[in-house]
Amino acid sequence: MKANVMTIRNKGIHVETHGSKESPALLYLHGGPGESCYDFSFHQSGRLGKHFYLVAIDQRGVCRSEAIQENEEFGFQDLVDDCEALRKELGIDKWSVLGHSFGGFLALAYVSQYPESIEKVIFECPTFDFTLTSKGLLKKTAQLFGKYNQSGLQEKAMNLADDHLTPRDFTEIYMKLSDELGEHRMQIYTHNFDNPTDYYASYTEKEWDALYDRSDHHYHLLREEGVIFTSLLDRIKLIEKPMLLLTGEYDPVTCEKHVEIFKKNAANGEIIHFKHSGHTPHYEEADRFKQVLMDYLLVKNRPLS
Repeated sequence: MKANVMTIRNKGIHVETHGSKESPALLYLHGGPGESCYDFSFHQSGRLGKHFYLVAIDQRGVCRSEAIQENEEFGFQDLVDDCEALRKELGIDKWSVLGHSFGGFLALAYVSQYPESIEKVIFECPTFDFTLTSKGLLKKTAQLFGKYNQSGLQEKAMNLADDHLTPRDFTEIYMKLSDELGEHRMQIYTHNFDNPTDYYASYTEKEWDALYDRSDHHYHLLREEGVIFTSLLDRIKLIEKPMLLLTGEYDPVTCEKHVEIFKKNAANGEIIHFKHSGHTPHYEEADRFKQVLMDYLLVKNRPLS
């Protein structure tokens, strides 16, 4: 692995490259907003780096990238433009893009604006609409409140999921309410806990806390700007590039409406389902995930796994 902070559009971006530059290039965009590429690299760099020139980044202002300063101009479009500037800086003619969760939202925006730079797009359990995703997350949260005998909170979460709120209000209410699950909160997202990420392999807990303070500021600024609360579902029908949607059986983020619209409107789209995963097939079913990507990106005229 080669990792360093590259200056992209006058800002320090944490960039990792895995594998040979002679291999097909693949850009990974993490979720969050503000989650870092660490867990993906931990599980997939060794697997995918044997077959791709894998590029993984911490997005502008996230974790190991340079912090966004007070009063510094920053918005969602910076994340899109950073992807394109990074491609040019690395000397890559075209690459495929893999976006997880919010990274799928970013990947869809990127391919919408720079289609000539992209071969194929893979969406891993994405959100394209924060309202739909927040409702799905509230319903999953309600199920877990029921599981842990918190009936009052269960009813509250279900009622909120059926409410008519702004996308920002839905998102922020979900974040506050889900915190009530305490140590059980990650069960909203993860079904298979057999392949944990060793988050402290390279950094101490104190160091991670400091890095995630940067991410919190990044997310705060995106929420204040509000672009992330604009639905991108209507852009799917405009994309001509091949697109693959990866879904998880227990994932509440990519709800049925997301899948329905993708299936209907993606002119060159396919869907692969992971039956033993929640929101993160890249580590819940890591080997199959690798094989699906290889089949889609490398092997021609072969049925997908």
